[in-house]
Amino acid sequence: MGETITFWVLAVVSVAAAFGLVFSRKAVYSALMLGVVMLSLAVLYAVQDAPFLAVVQIIVYTGAVMMLFLFVLMLVGVDSSDSLVETIKGQRFWAFVAGLGFAVLLAVGIGNAVVGDATGLAAANAEGGNVQGLAKLIFTRYVFAFEVTSALLITAALGAMVLAHRERSEPKATQKDLARARFLGDHPTPLPGPGTYARHNAIDMPALLPDGSVSELSVNRVIARHDVETGRLPENARLAAAIRQVAAHGPRTEQPKVVQAVAEPAEVPVAAEDDPPTAARPAGTPVEEEGK
Repeated sequence: MGETITFWVLAVVSVAAAFGLVFSRKAVYSALMLGVVMLSLAVLYAVQDAPFLAVVQIIVYTGAVMMLFLFVLMLVGVDSSDSLVETIKGQRFWAFVAGLGFAVLLAVGIGNAVVGDATGLAAANAEGGNVQGLAKLIFTRYVFAFEVTSALLITAALGAMVLAHRERSEPKATQKDLARARFLGDHPTPLPGPGTYARHNAIDMPALLPDGSVSELSVNRVIARHDVETGRLPENARLAAAIRQVAAHGPRTEQPKVVQAVAEPAEVPVAAEDDPPTAARPAGTPVEEEGK
């Protein structure tokens, strides 16, 4: 009587959670509904004198796999929008063919199944217990089905790769390309830091350039909007005007000025009649005669 009541209660909970899993618009709710289904199955295994399956269901699926799903959903984030673009050509056709073939194979297997009288869990667990009897059946009679089931993990990994695959319209940028794009932009050097004005060291205070002008690039636009809305503007008129400009239109950027390289001075040729300072004097000069 107790098993019957437990079955009907958990059956209703499992079916309701399964419908919630399918029809939920948010992936987090679907993952939680899947956890409810797995916990219901674990309780059913325990009621049917299968403690090993119940513990494995809780530890492996509910404890490990479900927590992995939830962490991925929280860190990466998945929206409810469906992508109608095929990332791999022909995948819909081959997916339909594979699904149809699996349905035919499943129908043939169920049609040819031979169902005999149930031996009962008490007789099945008589030889060494539930764990030993289950291991004997898995690795002797159902070894092929067990290996095919393990291949589903590879299928799930391939399905995740197909869903996450994105075709690039252009080659991936290398470190050299990123450096070149940075120096071709408006600001190849780091932006000026905020708060470098007089005694102020606040992140909403614009920085001053070496020529004394205000740098609008040193203030975040969100912070500038907050200062304008709350009226927390500096007393200096130039700084207040700069913050209002950033809050309304963003920082004004200028194209970088390319400085032309200064040409090296050309060498002046020495005239033939001018003697270089290190030239030797000819013999018989008055200076040499005086020395003698």
